[in-house]
Amino acid sequence: MRLLQITSLIMSSTTDPETIINDYVELIRPAFVTLVTNTAFSSSLFTLLVVLLALSTKESRRRVVFRLNVLAICIVLTMAVLVGFGDGKIVLNEVDQLWTALYIASMALTVFPPVLSDSILLTRLSALYPLSSTSLVTLLKIFTFPFCIKCARIVVLTLYLKDYSSALTTGVGNPWYRNRNLITEWAMQIADNTYSVGFFLYNLRLRTSSTKRGGVPARIRQIFYISTANFVFPLLFNIVLIICNTNVQAFNSAGVLLLINNYVTVMGVLCATVWFSRSEWVRTRDEPLSDNLLSPEPSCIRKVHDA
Repeated sequence: MRLLQITSLIMSSTTDPETIINDYVELIRPAFVTLVTNTAFSSSLFTLLVVLLALSTKESRRRVVFRLNVLAICIVLTMAVLVGFGDGKIVLNEVDQLWTALYIASMALTVFPPVLSDSILLTRLSALYPLSSTSLVTLLKIFTFPFCIKCARIVVLTLYLKDYSSALTTGVGNPWYRNRNLITEWAMQIADNTYSVGFFLYNLRLRTSSTKRGGVPARIRQIFYISTANFVFPLLFNIVLIICNTNVQAFNSAGVLLLINNYVTVMGVLCATVWFSRSEWVRTRDEPLSDNLLSPEPSCIRKVHDA
């Protein structure tokens, strides 16, 4: 839609230079704000990736969680390049060099990564319910809801991309304002995160209740704070996104907030992984490597589970 507006402005018969400049500045303002925001967050994400790789060990790099984190970061950095390229062309008044596929790819890489990040966070439950020692019935009870809701999220996001592609191709309709698929996705993301984090923290509290006499270990408190942060910030952004998407006055901020929500979700998971990698990096220099080094299960949790 912004592309059509800028094209029509260029072809306008208005001859007043000041009017043309002011109109043009107003049209490129959203693209410029998005460009600056995207640059800042992508730089921070790249820095975290470097820290993650620097603190990782040979053992941690073998884990599926580590590889999934790297995959999520690569996807988001690819999104950053595409979004920056598109908005940069708009700011430089080179809209004739843009193509529809670029916008569709940018949008796909913007809305899908939170699903992958939430799936990575779900692996924390394996610390409390190891696949090798938990019955199939128990695993089904635990993972059925998050699996179904993630499938539903993929479906509604696919439908949104279909509407988005149709609106870009035909130039008819607004693929953003009060889009029921986007609102449904954000609502389901809230439910998904609430279940995953709530279930994890509840079971963590039950399994560490025996440590109350001696106080909760610092490691358990850190896990609690990280899990809470991974839930609170995406929750707040999802609520704000729903409000902005349904409010005409705040609608222009929805695009930037969607981008920030994507970064916050991925960076929250990455910060948790960097914290675990830092702990392991320190321990490998104080202790010889062992098969149980920095297991997903803290020692007090593992004792309760074995009992």
